Amino acid sequence: MTIYLITPKLDGYPNAKWPGVVVWSEIYQVTGPVLRFATSIASQGYIVACPCVYHEFEGAAPMPYDTVGTDNGNNYKVQKALSAYDSDAKASVDFLMTHKNCNGRIGSTGMCLGGHLAFRNALDPRIISSVCYFPTDIHDGGLSATGDDSLVRAGKGEIKGEVVLIFGVQDGHIPKEGRNLIRDTLTSPSIQPPLKLSFLELQANHAFIRDEMSKGRFDSALSKVCFELLLEVFTRTIARDLGDRVAEGKKDDKLVC
Repeated sequence: MTIYLITPKLDGYPNAKWPGVVVWSEIYQVTGPVLRFATSIASQGYIVACPCVYHEFEGAAPMPYDTVGTDNGNNYKVQKALSAYDSDAKASVDFLMTHKNCNGRIGSTGMCLGGHLAFRNALDPRIISSVCYFPTDIHDGGLSATGDDSLVRAGKGEIKGEVVLIFGVQDGHIPKEGRNLIRDTLTSPSIQPPLKLSFLELQANHAFIRDEMSKGRFDSALSKVCFELLLEVFTRTIARDLGDRVAEGKKDDKLVC
């Protein structure tokens, strides 16, 4: 599997240590928009790994944003075995963990298919935080030929890090019922300790952060807001070492203004 690596550059400090981020692509593999997104993250002080998710079918080549590319990407999504997705995820985190300039603190992010893969990646306890843009197929378990258990496992409390889910309310891939199912599952009282979750529903469509061939759906303003949120989460969770999280006792909820 090809993994594109993008590293920060700080002249005079070849041994600097940086946190790592796995960036999962949409169904077209690592295209120009994905590389620009990944480079923007790396420029803020992160070592970024971009795996080629369809390496079994297309090698490392990006696929075009056209009918053929879309059909192939959707077909590969269900042809690929769930175990292969998980193997790729483990290899990507291993790759960052063993990089000489990585400090071992890892986050994940991605969009579309990659949003789901970033969410599923969060099942790995080494992932400290995940920011998932319009993640498809979580609500219906539609990843791979045999389906997936991403939401089921998350509903059992297997995600130990922080998760941000970002949806567009005009996105036909993830209807309101699906978003409600995801929210209800992840906020269930049965998950103890509760998942640290931010759940955003924005006035946007699918692929609203893709600045190329987005069929008029690209929203620069919302993309900027979401990227600032991503940086806040990664800065707070993986760019700094705060020690292990300690559960606090119940606080007095009474507000005095």
